[in-house]
Amino acid sequence: MIGPIWTIFVEKVGGDILDAGFAYFVFLLTSGVVMYLISKWEDHVKHKEKLIVISYFLFAIGCFSYLFVHDKTTLLIPQVILGVATAILCPVFDAIYSSYIIKKEETSDWGTWEAMAYIVTAFAALLGSYLANEFGFRILFLFMFLASLIAALVSIGLFRNKKYLNS
Repeated sequence: MIGPIWTIFVEKVGGDILDAGFAYFVFLLTSGVVMYLISKWEDHVKHKEKLIVISYFLFAIGCFSYLFVHDKTTLLIPQVILGVATAILCPVFDAIYSSYIIKKEETSDWGTWEAMAYIVTAFAALLGSYLANEFGFRILFLFMFLASLIAALVSIGLFRNKKYLNS
């Protein structure tokens, strides 16, 4: 939700375009390094669904921590938290999703998922820009926090009833 207006937020806390780039670098580097380090471990986790729930809770914490960013240094804290959340979520989600893909329909199944992800992200970017413009970044971060919290709670409900996933 913050993607298209990221640099504006960084400027509001006293940073410039280089600080925005460095903070994004911290997020991506954290995601990449942690993902590399834990993905082998994730292969051996019995209930991978729990890692999805944990990652959504981490996303909620990361989004909430934006409320406490007051300069370009504290900006790095949410970036690291969100990087770790991404590192946990991406491999395990892809592994679980892959297990539900129909043979000989792999491309269209992944295409459907990717299309949906881009469409949802498009609307999230639009909504995030609107919220920040009309109500400020604090409301946007609270909205992002609540959305992540809801995702975690919905995931708990879905994974408790695996029959739902198999239908």
